[in-house]
Amino acid sequence: MSEKIRLVPAPLAIEFEAVGPETREAFEREFQRLSETDEDPIGQWLKIAKARGETKETDPVLLHLLVELHRKVDALTQIVKNEEPERLELAQSGEIEAIGFDHFRLREAALRPGALYYGRIEMPLFPKRDMGVWFEALDEKTAKIERLHERDEKEWSQYVTARERVMIREMKRKGGAS
Repeated sequence: MSEKIRLVPAPLAIEFEAVGPETREAFEREFQRLSETDEDPIGQWLKIAKARGETKETDPVLLHLLVELHRKVDALTQIVKNEEPERLELAQSGEIEAIGFDHFRLREAALRPGALYYGRIEMPLFPKRDMGVWFEALDEKTAKIERLHERDEKEWSQYVTARERVMIREMKRKGGAS
């Protein structure tokens, strides 16, 4: 770890497990399923409508909120029908204390250096969801992100940037209060 890793504080929850020959395929299947969260019927309809130009006259923010409201109704329907989305039971869970664009650090030592892991990070974004991530342990607490879905990469970067802004504002506030 000769390069300096820049991390900012970020309280996130993660579930994870070391990848083995017997678990790789199941983890990959879940990783792919997590990427398809926007491939629901309303998401497909919206993509087709946009491609046809049918949404040109529509306020994009209002349309996004309406689609998310529809997804919430679908989620509530699943709860009422006692249908839970399929998620693998992962062996470990923990708290992320700091993040960077390509790395994160756990609060407690739980990783085996050099090991490859699959995990789900609970992202506090709108809409709130789990993000699948493949990562390699650099030490017992620090991990390098190996794989995210394209949409997740963008949202992760936006979240890191937002956390950096929070940290800068906090430093300015503390500096001005001295």
